[in-house]
Amino acid sequence: MTEYQLEGKSLEWLLESATDAMIITDREGRIILVNPPIERLFGYPRQELIGKPLEILLPERFRRAHGVQRTDYFAQPHARTMGTGIELFGLRQDGSEFPVDVSLSPLKTEQGLLVMATIHDITRRKQAEEALRESEARMHAIFDTAVDGIVTIDESGIIERFNPAAERMFGYSEAEVTGKNVSLLMPSPYCEAHDAYLAHYLQTGEKKIIGIGREVVGLRKNGTTFPMDLAVGETRLGEHRMFTGTVRDISERKQAEEQRDRLLQELESANEELNSFGYVVSHDLKAPLRAIGSLADWLSTDYADKFDDEGKEHMRLLISRVRRMDGLIDGILQYSRVGRVKETTVAVDLNRLVQEVIDLLAPPPNITISVVNPLPTVMAEPTRIQQVLQNLLSNAIKYMDKPEGEIRIACGAEDKQWKFSVTDNGPGIELRHFDRIFQLFQTLAPRDRVESTGVGLALVKKIVEMYGGRIWVESRIGKGSTFFFTFPRTAATANTTEGKKA
Repeated sequence: MTEYQLEGKSLEWLLESATDAMIITDREGRIILVNPPIERLFGYPRQELIGKPLEILLPERFRRAHGVQRTDYFAQPHARTMGTGIELFGLRQDGSEFPVDVSLSPLKTEQGLLVMATIHDITRRKQAEEALRESEARMHAIFDTAVDGIVTIDESGIIERFNPAAERMFGYSEAEVTGKNVSLLMPSPYCEAHDAYLAHYLQTGEKKIIGIGREVVGLRKNGTTFPMDLAVGETRLGEHRMFTGTVRDISERKQAEEQRDRLLQELESANEELNSFGYVVSHDLKAPLRAIGSLADWLSTDYADKFDDEGKEHMRLLISRVRRMDGLIDGILQYSRVGRVKETTVAVDLNRLVQEVIDLLAPPPNITISVVNPLPTVMAEPTRIQQVLQNLLSNAIKYMDKPEGEIRIACGAEDKQWKFSVTDNGPGIELRHFDRIFQLFQTLAPRDRVESTGVGLALVKKIVEMYGGRIWVESRIGKGSTFFFTFPRTAATANTTEGKKA
């Protein structure tokens, strides 16, 4: 085997000591020497490479051009990097390709002129470059399509980038503002203060000074101003610092806030008027009603023998209608207070509350009210939950048409809520009335036959919905009705007392 010498040193020794992948070829392009990194890079044992043409390490598309380049190189040998302006690839033994950088150095040996190629696998660099290109492409796409205005400035406050959203927002084209100070986009006093703010930040690093997260005012090209949210971020390219401001026009939001404030003021005024109305109703209306009721009771008692049957009926209707009007006033007041007049929310044991409601209603002997299963303890305003149960039970009692009336109260857990039911075996409700019965002042039976204000179920619905629940009815004519309502479950635990009858 020929030993090649370079200035008295063995070329093989030089290659073996190198960490880079190196290969030496002669004038005809035959491989003379390779080092271990070459074996690892291309996957060939060195014995298979020695004496082979260098072209076996090149993809087919490069081989013809490589022969011409080799001839030109040996005509004027000098150290240089191959592939300037083009991409070079190596070919492994398994047929896979990989991008490479190749540096050439001429070697004058006793056996003649040779060339040494130093080869670097640049796969990772190429991947990083591709990732960078993709990232830049995404950033450009975001910059151009962003809904918010994006303005990029340098350390002196000079505008370098101005995206389409910013153009629409401020009325300037990017060309009009590029190279100008960003204070151009600010009305007084922001305009005068900006440069000082920026200088202070550059000196102290206090980000809050330049407006991160601040609500400021922008100035359009036509001289009009608008409120905007401004967020500023900083990037560094070596010693060069850039600031990117993201701007959002919040004119609509500010208008909505102003409208909301107006509505809140109107609502407060309406509440005050409603409170005044409640006072008038409870005092100025109920006082004469009580007087009329007392007078009617006195007349019907002291002059009972003076009235014929028709007169007695008229007096009965007068007294019942006075009482209905009194109940209607109470119902309206109760309805108006729901959600407006707050009580303290406490843990309410529904087993105890139901018993209190039953005792208060005092159902007739022919009606039995039973609690099917233990009821939970809920977090609620006691008066509100009592109104729900009292109205549902009183309706079931009031409209009962069976000689043996049965009313059952039950409850079960469903997901994050309790589902309550009040079932009776009364007359039932037609399907077409299912929605109507929950409307204010709606009754199904004539008021002179069954006393009702038409407020009770509307009040129940309003209370249940105030707590985030819902109420509905299922019914069959002649078989009875079941009113269902849901109520949020809380940390309060269900009472384990056995179901009881009253």
